[in-house]
Amino acid sequence: MKIDTSKFDKILNNSNEYRKVNHEPDSSKEIQINTPEKTMPFSDQIGNYQRNKGIPLKSYKNSKIYIVGSGIAGMAAAYYFIRDGHVPGENIIFLDQLSIDGGSLDGAGNTKDGYIIRGGREMDMTYENLWDIFQDIPAMELPEPYSVLDEYRLVNDNDPNYSKARLIHNQGQIKDFSKFGLEKKDQLEIVKLLMKKKEELDDLTIEDYFSKSFLASNFWTFWRTMFAFENWHSLLECKLYMHRFLHAIDGMKDFSCLVFPKYNQYDTYITPLRKHLEEKGVQIQLNTLVKDLDIHINTEGKVVENIITEKDGKEVKIPVGKDDYVIVTTGSMTEDTFYGDNKTAPIIGIDNNTSGQSAGWKLWKNLAAKSEVFGNPEKFCGNIDKSSWESATLTCKPSAFVDKLKELSVNDPYSGKTVTGGIITITDSNWLMSFTCNRQPHFPTQPDDVLVIWVYSLFMDKEGNYIKKPMPQCTGNEILAELCHHLGIIDQLDNVVENTIVRSSFMPYITSMFMPRAKGDRPRVVPEGCTNLGLVGQFVETNNDIIFTMESSVRTARIAVYELLNLNKQVPDINPLQYDIRHLLKAAQSLNDYQPIIGEGILRKVLKGTYFEHILVENSEEKDEHDSFIKEQLSKFQDWIQGLKS
Repeated sequence: MKIDTSKFDKILNNSNEYRKVNHEPDSSKEIQINTPEKTMPFSDQIGNYQRNKGIPLKSYKNSKIYIVGSGIAGMAAAYYFIRDGHVPGENIIFLDQLSIDGGSLDGAGNTKDGYIIRGGREMDMTYENLWDIFQDIPAMELPEPYSVLDEYRLVNDNDPNYSKARLIHNQGQIKDFSKFGLEKKDQLEIVKLLMKKKEELDDLTIEDYFSKSFLASNFWTFWRTMFAFENWHSLLECKLYMHRFLHAIDGMKDFSCLVFPKYNQYDTYITPLRKHLEEKGVQIQLNTLVKDLDIHINTEGKVVENIITEKDGKEVKIPVGKDDYVIVTTGSMTEDTFYGDNKTAPIIGIDNNTSGQSAGWKLWKNLAAKSEVFGNPEKFCGNIDKSSWESATLTCKPSAFVDKLKELSVNDPYSGKTVTGGIITITDSNWLMSFTCNRQPHFPTQPDDVLVIWVYSLFMDKEGNYIKKPMPQCTGNEILAELCHHLGIIDQLDNVVENTIVRSSFMPYITSMFMPRAKGDRPRVVPEGCTNLGLVGQFVETNNDIIFTMESSVRTARIAVYELLNLNKQVPDINPLQYDIRHLLKAAQSLNDYQPIIGEGILRKVLKGTYFEHILVENSEEKDEHDSFIKEQLSKFQDWIQGLKS
């Protein structure tokens, strides 16, 4: 519908901002100073002021919206077209090659065949775009007017998340995980990386930059297993992660910085969001392959004119009108998944010579062949040896494994409360195996006597400690044997196998978005010159956000809608906690394992008895100070500054 703004014409017609909004402001380049020309909030000035309802510049009652891919990015795009663009829901059509919606946010199965979840999502309270959606999506189990966010808060506010066994070794013994164990030079490497400009880090890997002592530290074990980073992955992405989660670094040792849903990701997010969209009239057309887009390119821009699809073996062209829009999810982290079970290992029919040939990647490759503005997909799908790992989902009835799990859990696994609080990593595992038990039941219809456990390994190409094979060559029962060995219950393996269904998943591209990249390898959300095409998901460029999160998928969708419709709204940049002196100081203290940092004594003396006294975390042990303390710390501080300059 067309919104009547005539009462505001005197303001709008004389505005320098109306119709000229920067839809994706960049906090890493913005000087935050108030001027008469500054009418919009600062780029990362998040909050309810950003919740205004934008006024579309025209009516879209006759516009068709075609969304390729029904994952969270595509669904978020549909949501924003409806909420902020006022596009009628019945005008929005999803086209997906799969037989089920949800993309990589999966979760399925039963007790007979076993449940399966290829991956999981560690959630953060600062996911502003994600929570922007789900504070409006009706709850699944609470009555009106409660939302998915309300349910999420009800669970997490009353059931704290933390781990009591973040690291284990020596066949199931809890390892001390109270310290990061970073040397001073390792801490300085982190500080220097945070200070580097993003443009300096093109195509560099993590091991190109960090020292061996850093890569051997507890900090890196926590970091890499939590986020699935390998040493050969992008240094730039690692830097972005450090900025994004600087406020949470102190909680990474025991996962107290995280919040988790009550159920699996599909039932928590996709089910209620799909229900909401379908009630608005949105159509979801599955089993429809999108092969390519006909794009007319000239000096005036790039316009999609046809969508080339294949359904039931027949090619069908869908014409795209002058007032229509197309949203495409480029690439796929879970494309070409190979599956195994208790008695079968995944049969992997792909290698570097045949990678990137499946539908999710070929569409992006076809776009990239038309113009360099569509990026370089080969950078991400060309080396599965470095972008793959394997996970396994265990459907468990009571067994020796469950008994051992109870010893490592915060609460009884059957209590409905936090269980392991996140992954438990086996540090002396050749595979670097980790496993987790989230709140149970993990599926709404899961029986009371069944637990669902998730397992994954970062070094799956190496021989196991007990099973002398790489993980992808192992059956589910062999994976159980390797796990039982590391838990010290190998003598009870028969009991565990008898009561555990295993469904394994080898994913060739699961960390492909982490592969080293340079400027231009990922396209912008709305590539240069495109007037009716937006790209969303994990393989598009944003200013400062990270990838491999639901938040980044939703962010790209929101940018696409605002930019294409030229809405008088902005998508705020990432939460500004990286600039907060409290979190900077806390991070410095945490990285130093709460031993006094350089200059801390001086700062404590200055702040003592003032309003700002609380911004430093109290050390666990009070240190005696002497007369020369200030002079000593000043000297260290000067040396530190000199080190940064050099």
